[in-house]
Amino acid sequence: MLRMQCWWLSPTYRMAGQVWRDLRRDCRKMKQEIVINQADMRMDFENGGSISIRSTHQPDNLRGAGLDFVVLDEAAFMLPNVWSEVIRPMLLERRGGALFISTPYGRNWFWEIYQLGFDPAQPEWRSFHFTSYDNPLIARDEIDAIRKTTPERVFRAEYLAEFVDDEGQVFRGVSEAATAPAGAQPVPGRLYVAGIDWGRSHDYTVMTVMDAETCRLVALDRFNQVGWELQRGRLKLLYERWQPSAVWAEENSIGSVNIEALQAEGLPVRPFKMTAASKAPLIEGLALAIERGELTLLPDPILLTELTAYEMRRLPGGGYRFSSPPGLHDDCVISLALAWHGVRYRGAGIDFA
Repeated sequence: MLRMQCWWLSPTYRMAGQVWRDLRRDCRKMKQEIVINQADMRMDFENGGSISIRSTHQPDNLRGAGLDFVVLDEAAFMLPNVWSEVIRPMLLERRGGALFISTPYGRNWFWEIYQLGFDPAQPEWRSFHFTSYDNPLIARDEIDAIRKTTPERVFRAEYLAEFVDDEGQVFRGVSEAATAPAGAQPVPGRLYVAGIDWGRSHDYTVMTVMDAETCRLVALDRFNQVGWELQRGRLKLLYERWQPSAVWAEENSIGSVNIEALQAEGLPVRPFKMTAASKAPLIEGLALAIERGELTLLPDPILLTELTAYEMRRLPGGGYRFSSPPGLHDDCVISLALAWHGVRYRGAGIDFA
C-alpha cells in the first residue's frame, strides 16, 4: 500500500469534527495498527500513510507539507484562494490529486472548477453530477415528500445539486400573487389570522391580517416613530375591526412586553420565538405558498419591494440565513410570514378558540 499523505478539508471546525468522528468509527474495522492523534485529528498508519481532517476556516494555517491527495468537502463554501493559493501548491511536488465535493452555491469558483471537467483541453479534470435520487441509502418517496414542502429553488440546489442562478432570491412569483383587492371589508363569521413584527425608531411595526379561508391578505398597517402604548392602541383598533382568531407576534426582546400588555387587554396574541432554527421554516413556508400560488397578496408597494429584495445565503455548516439587504427593511415580510404561519396552524387542525 502506498504511503500517501492525505487531507480531508471542511469549511468549518464543526463539519471537520463530524468527519473525524465518522472516520474513527469506520477505521475500527481495519486490521493494521493505527496511531490516533485526537488533538490534531490525524491518523498515522503502520505503512507510513496518514489521514488528517482539517478546517479551512483559517487558510494560512494549512500551508506547509506536501500532500498526495486532498478531499475538499463542501468546496463551494470555502474561500476561492484555499484551492488556488494554498492547497494546489502543496500537491505539486508529489503530483497529488484532489476530489471536490459540494452542494452548489450559485455560479462561484466551485462552478468554474466543475466546468473544467467538460473541457477537452483540460484532460486532467473530470466532473460528475449526482442527485439525492442517486443515493441508494435514501428512499425515493422520502425525497418526493420533501419536495412537496420545500421551495423549488432550495430543492433544486440541495437535492438535485443544480447550480441555481437566483440562489439569493427567496420569494418568486410575488407580482403574480399581488392580486388581492384593496379596501376589503370584514365578512361576518369569516376566520381571520394576523401577524405582528415589532419596531420603533429605525424599524417599523407591521400588522398584517389574512383571511384564513381564502388565504387572501386583507389588511396591512405599518408605522414607526411612536411610543409602545400608542402602537398597541393602533394594533388594537385593527384587531377590533377584523377580529382575528389568533394574532402571532414576534416574542424577541421588546416583543414579550408588548405581547403581555395586549394579552392583558384580551387580545388572542400568541408569541413566536424567532431563532435561526425557527426562522428558516417560517420563511420557507411563506416562500413555498407564494411560489405555488396558495395565497393572494395586496399590491402594497412596500410589501412587494421587501419580498422581492429578501435574500438567503447558505451557511457552510448547513442551512440558510434569511435577511433583507443592507439598508432595507423586512418588517412586512416577517409580519406576513407570521400570519401565514397562523393559517397553516389552522390547516393542521389547531383550534384558535
